[in-house]
Amino acid sequence: MGAIEQQTGTDKANLDVFSSTLQQLAKTDKQIVVVTSDSRGSGKLTPFANKFPAQLVEVGIAEQNLIGVAAGLASTGKKVFAVSPACFLTARALEQIKNDVAYSDNPVKVIGISAGVSYGALGSTHHSLHDYAVLRAVNNITVVAPADNFETERAITLAAGSPHPFYIRFGKKVMPLLDANNTSFEFGKGRIIREGGDVILIATGEAVYPALQAAEKLLSDDDVHATVISMHTIKPLDYELLAKVAASGSPIITIEEHSVYGGLGEACASFLLESGYHNKFKIVGIPDEYTVTGSQVEILNHYGISGEGIAATVMELLGVSH
Repeated sequence: MGAIEQQTGTDKANLDVFSSTLQQLAKTDKQIVVVTSDSRGSGKLTPFANKFPAQLVEVGIAEQNLIGVAAGLASTGKKVFAVSPACFLTARALEQIKNDVAYSDNPVKVIGISAGVSYGALGSTHHSLHDYAVLRAVNNITVVAPADNFETERAITLAAGSPHPFYIRFGKKVMPLLDANNTSFEFGKGRIIREGGDVILIATGEAVYPALQAAEKLLSDDDVHATVISMHTIKPLDYELLAKVAASGSPIITIEEHSVYGGLGEACASFLLESGYHNKFKIVGIPDEYTVTGSQVEILNHYGISGEGIAATVMELLGVSH
């Protein structure tokens, strides 16, 4: 498995990299402030709090207050990271994110942790399968889901220096570096992890790794060559890259740890159809149903968001059965 195996033993959860990057930035920038709603531990922020106690504000389990405080601090020039579980942050505090952050252009970096189905058996109330959809509909907020440690470090570093609002989404899993040779990262520009001419896999966040696993399985089992794209920025979407890969005529599959409604897949589909492309197309995500109960891995496997599941979807779309 090439580059993936070479990274074994050095990988971390993206949240750990988020925390370590913030600590590095805070060493030389006292304007960086973290606001959290009883998420110091789950957000991997205890080391930050220990080193920079004057730069962390704890509001308790009060997500709407969290965003209000963060927006107020940002309006005074602070570089604010508001950290809370994605399922609560983008539902309970949606009005505050919309009005106090996005519409008021306060440069808060809203950090949704334990996103997707990271909470596993805690069930649907703790799953964040709606955040892309609701925030894509809000003007003036960039929506980002880093796929690996490299993308996480770059996203946090660049967002810290931006004068505009962001929503950045993290799960819990340890993530391998996906392509050590591709060190390009720019908001709004997808990152090509692997190139192939038979099918195009466009994924975001932690779903990029199973897409890469699927590409390797397809190559070894069926000699199918897949392009894999990390579409780390959901909004704004990289329309230029989408048009470029769609022009090949190859089938396109999108993969996301999110509802099939309103996320990466529908964003890609609407652009492609409006632009006149007619590639075979499939969205892999969580269907509109009561989500099955289990661990994160069990849930993702059930819905085909795994190397094996994505490979099977590819073969079905290509019209090949085993």
